[in-house]
Amino acid sequence: AVGERWVYRVGNGYNNEIRGSIQYRVDKADADRIAVAVTTDVPALGRSRTEVYTPEGNWLRHAVINHDQPVEYEFAQPYPAYVFPLDAGKSWSLRVDAVNPVTGKRVRVRVDGEVVGTERITVPAGAFDTIKLKRRIYAGDFDGPRSETNITEIEWYAPSLGRAVRTDSNSRHMDQGRCTDEMSACTPV
Repeated sequence: AVGERWVYRVGNGYNNEIRGSIQYRVDKADADRIAVAVTTDVPALGRSRTEVYTPEGNWLRHAVINHDQPVEYEFAQPYPAYVFPLDAGKSWSLRVDAVNPVTGKRVRVRVDGEVVGTERITVPAGAFDTIKLKRRIYAGDFDGPRSETNITEIEWYAPSLGRAVRTDSNSRHMDQGRCTDEMSACTPV
């Protein structure tokens, strides 16, 4: 509903240090899309922006990590974060076309998702019965010496809220420009 707000605390996955928070506020809700204002309390977590979702929570406008940086994309068809019903064992693999509205660069993003199962978890907002999802995202951002970014997300989706209550994410890519002759192989960034 318009005016609804929620906040996620962002922690460092290595030592659980709190890096800041991201606040979401529903600004507009139409039959086919929901516009959400996103603000952070720390510049390192990204700039203020508007994300757009389908009523089911799939992405129409959202940031995707590209070579360690969030890049905002507009998706030609909804990005399949969720493919309902979210039954245990269900999986999907879809490609979606996207464009960076700032640069005009077009990419194809591949999303491989699976429903891992159910889990009850406790977060600062309380305890929730969740559906645990795993997504592998291939960002379509191949750029010369830098390989495509591969992102792994584990998400705990609370059906009672219609959104995730926790997300763990990591990304990696290879940068051949960082390799030296002495190195027998490059390591992911």
